Amino acid sequence: MVTEISKLLEPFAPREEGNAVWVRVPLEEAPRIWQELRDLGYDYLAAISGVDWPNRGVIELVYHLWSLQEKSFVHLKVEVPRDQPRLPSACHIWGGSAAVNEREVHEMFGVEFQGNPDLSPLFLEDWEGPPPFRKDFDWRAYVREKYYREDREEDRGYYKG
Repeated sequence: MVTEISKLLEPFAPREEGNAVWVRVPLEEAPRIWQELRDLGYDYLAAISGVDWPNRGVIELVYHLWSLQEKSFVHLKVEVPRDQPRLPSACHIWGGSAAVNEREVHEMFGVEFQGNPDLSPLFLEDWEGPPPFRKDFDWRAYVREKYYREDREEDRGYYKG
């Protein structure tokens, strides 16, 4: 199994750390690699984390894949363009764990997962602002605009800054 994974990921210069492999794959290769890793026993999508890199113009997504059989992780990095952050959904591969993780990333970073049947809000009820985990989101301005009230003394010093 390990040799099959090495063979699959070798073109992308993987880095091994203990029981984990870190690798960055091009966006267009990601769906094929996801499916092959699933077929090789990486049957649990533990999480999808995101990092906004405005200076590079990308949002980096890290798919944290766990193999119960191998007792090891593959952390698969994929970059999407920040100005049009979209990629195929992984719901058809990892089902519910992909669906809920994609909803969270969509809500917090604004990434569109094409093929995910439900990208409705997961945590932020009645949210009207931009994706809050993007680095250009000014949370102070948002809070000041949304919640500041001139007539409340406790707001006077806190929201002015």
